[in-house]
Amino acid sequence: MKEHIAHSGTWGIALIVIVAASWLLYRYLAPKTWKEWASAGVVQAFIIALYAEMYGFPLTIYLLVRFFGLDKTNLNANLWSTLLGWGETGMMISMILGYMLLFAGFGIFMEGWRELHRARKEGRLVTDRLYGLVRHPQYTGLFIALFGEGVVHWPTVFSVTLFPVIVLAYYLLARSEERKVEEEFGNEYREYRTRVPMFIPRWGQWRNMTRVRSDEPDTEEAK
Repeated sequence: MKEHIAHSGTWGIALIVIVAASWLLYRYLAPKTWKEWASAGVVQAFIIALYAEMYGFPLTIYLLVRFFGLDKTNLNANLWSTLLGWGETGMMISMILGYMLLFAGFGIFMEGWRELHRARKEGRLVTDRLYGLVRHPQYTGLFIALFGEGVVHWPTVFSVTLFPVIVLAYYLLARSEERKVEEEFGNEYREYRTRVPMFIPRWGQWRNMTRVRSDEPDTEEAK
């Protein structure tokens, strides 16, 4: 592969983005047990692989050209624009769609984190707002954000492969967490678990996932 590929070779940007994304990951996931560290480690590998290819070396494109005979006259570091032959236009479309999912997922993740943090301070089981739609909104938001950035916006061989591994890792972690919550809250949590899905809202409730925060009543008025 001798043809120059745009949007690659900027390793300084890759390092900055990897460090920033990793800081956010560990700051808000705050792993404590080995299962939490293992799950966060898979996400960290996803982040490193994704941004190393996005800004550094386009390994996925290289492998497709070298071993699978991909021969395009308009190669681009973005996989979708290369495969579809849409060039910069294809990259722009995938970027817009990917960022929409990234920011929506990150918003859900942060709001879920705030709701859980508030409930823990009050010593209660959180079952309303985002937690009235899914039992693990933080993980739902994480999945949406990673899918948007690593599959829709900038798919690579590693990000596409690691995404289902991440979902499985957090599914197992969520099951473990639910056993601990059930021990603490008993029948209250068992009843909640029977009526609220784990990660995916029921049909027609997806829009509510992104509207919850904007509908939050003012704290002073609520008092």
